[in-house]
Amino acid sequence: MKSALTFETIARCSTTKAKASLLTLPHGPVNTPVFMPVGTQGTLKGLTPRQLEDLNCQIMLNNTYHLGLKPGQETLDLVGGAHKFQKWNRNLLTDSGGFQMVSLLKLAKITEEGVQFASPHDGSLMMLTPEHSVALQNSIGADILMQLDDVISSLTTGPRVEEAMWRSIRWLDRCIAAHKNPDRQNLFAIIQGGLNKDLRRKCVEEMVKRDTPGYAVGGLSGGEEKDVFWQIVSLCTDLLPKTKPIYCMGVGYAEDLVVCVALGVDMFDCVYPTRTARFGNALTMNGILSLKSGKHANDFGPIEEGCDCPTCKNYTRSYVHLVATKDTVGCHLVSVHNVAFQLRLMRQMREAIIKDEFPAWIKRFFAGYFGDKTRYPVWAVNALKSVDVDLMA
Repeated sequence: MKSALTFETIARCSTTKAKASLLTLPHGPVNTPVFMPVGTQGTLKGLTPRQLEDLNCQIMLNNTYHLGLKPGQETLDLVGGAHKFQKWNRNLLTDSGGFQMVSLLKLAKITEEGVQFASPHDGSLMMLTPEHSVALQNSIGADILMQLDDVISSLTTGPRVEEAMWRSIRWLDRCIAAHKNPDRQNLFAIIQGGLNKDLRRKCVEEMVKRDTPGYAVGGLSGGEEKDVFWQIVSLCTDLLPKTKPIYCMGVGYAEDLVVCVALGVDMFDCVYPTRTARFGNALTMNGILSLKSGKHANDFGPIEEGCDCPTCKNYTRSYVHLVATKDTVGCHLVSVHNVAFQLRLMRQMREAIIKDEFPAWIKRFFAGYFGDKTRYPVWAVNALKSVDVDLMA
């Protein structure tokens, strides 16, 4: 199918499957590997689009399901799309709304036609079909839109997993047929198949035939064993075309990002940085810092030494401790830092890949983030060993 993007690999790690690439989309360049902050209803919680731009974020997410309810398709059409609506001049990716099948399952009923949701606002019914999902995303004007897929919990077993995989393939065909703007919006397929490697292989085989501009690995990060998670990710990156971007949905913990980049993933998203900020948790290269802790009351240093985000340049741990979780200002300040941390983490990985120093960088990261090797997650050690990085050596 038509593509409105280019994807150029700049450098490959000579040890792992990691690569640094330039993804060029209608609203500008994106350096990969990239973390995409999630602005569910047109903004990240606690940040304005302008602040996100000031952090040099090149692409963010919006959510089709939520924007479809409020402000609604008619308003989006009147204003000329979500870029104008939220004053965001860089790239947007929209989630199709499929994930809400899992997160709002009490409100959802799934059939071959689509998913019927009860609005969390007023209880009114909304039918989200592949055609309606794509129409909404066409109205939003996202640079990358995701197919509607039949999303099930990653812990689901039995015939429902295969049913969801085949339905996702059929729904992809309906999305492709309904997509009105392939010359300026890129439709990505989503690989399903649960934790079953044979189903994942079959799904990749079928979806690659559709030749979409990029591919996502879906249906993970739902509580499955991490040793199974990384094997599914690695299988998919082995099978998918290396000439197109690969996006692992819902991944945001620092160690997960590092491992998945080593396994060959280019793109990630997660609400984690802003969600954990609301609990007073700051992300740093030396691990997670609980700013609610009284030990920070008289600490007049920044959240993280060497961080150049507006929070670290202007406020102390002592001040953020005072307002963390008690005031929206605290949530805002920690959110700014956490998003800046995620973007910096990705930049450092990209630079290390380009210099072909990524394995050494991974070892330094784990040593700084976890300290003692006995605290390294076993699954991460196993995953990295599969790409010839031995953390325990």
